[in-house]
Amino acid sequence: MIDIKPIDNLAIISPLKKQYFAQTSAPLDGMWHFGFAPMANHFGFYQQNQLVGFCCVNDDGYLLQFYLTPQASADAKALFTLIAQQNSQITPQVKGAFVSTAEPQYLSLCLDNLSQFEVNALMYQQLSSTRQSNDAELPLTLAKTQQLQQFVEFAASNIGAPEQWLTGYYGNLISRKELFGYWQNGELLATGECRLFDGYQTEYADLGMIVAQSHRGQGLATQVLSSLINQANLRGLTTMCSTESGNIGAQKAIERAGLTPQNRLVKVTFELA
Repeated sequence: MIDIKPIDNLAIISPLKKQYFAQTSAPLDGMWHFGFAPMANHFGFYQQNQLVGFCCVNDDGYLLQFYLTPQASADAKALFTLIAQQNSQITPQVKGAFVSTAEPQYLSLCLDNLSQFEVNALMYQQLSSTRQSNDAELPLTLAKTQQLQQFVEFAASNIGAPEQWLTGYYGNLISRKELFGYWQNGELLATGECRLFDGYQTEYADLGMIVAQSHRGQGLATQVLSSLINQANLRGLTTMCSTESGNIGAQKAIERAGLTPQNRLVKVTFELA
């Protein structure tokens, strides 16, 4: 029998998180799994007082991760269905899940309870170790602490993200030396992110970029990405990134930079019995 208990200290499930990432078929999206998942509500699965699995549910009622160790004697499908059908008195009511095609076990369980789904994002990764030509590189400059507000205002005006969230997010990237800018005549025209992983997927670099609306469609996004890819490759890292399914411009830029859309992030809605 499985007991479900809330988990407040995520360090408790760190060994299980390591197992979770090890059984995926490709690197997982950094923003979802290292940005959104830690902010979600976590629950541990216990068997005879031994932790044998976990799940996490965000504030909108969507599962973000689900894992049960092979050593557990419980049926993963039955446990998942209990939660998906809103029959657990411990976990909050869930409407569905966000799951990638690189998480075959989790995805299979989601499909067992599927009502409908939609592709949320395309997940790209570098399949070739061949570096891009130096002709495609831009002189990206590492962001400085005193430039934080300028980067925040740039992102807020060009993608509409909330400034309060951006301040914390960019502040962390600057402290980790993972945020870059492309300047022309003193004007910030593009930003680039080369996010590294601390505990899992440490052989990868997760990329991100924003181009000023006034300079889109000129190949600048591809040049930013190419520069980031080259920087990462010189450090022995393989690159990856993702973008929304409807962002055709970003998709073209990413593919021109040499990355391949191997997987998808899917939003699943559960069918209640």
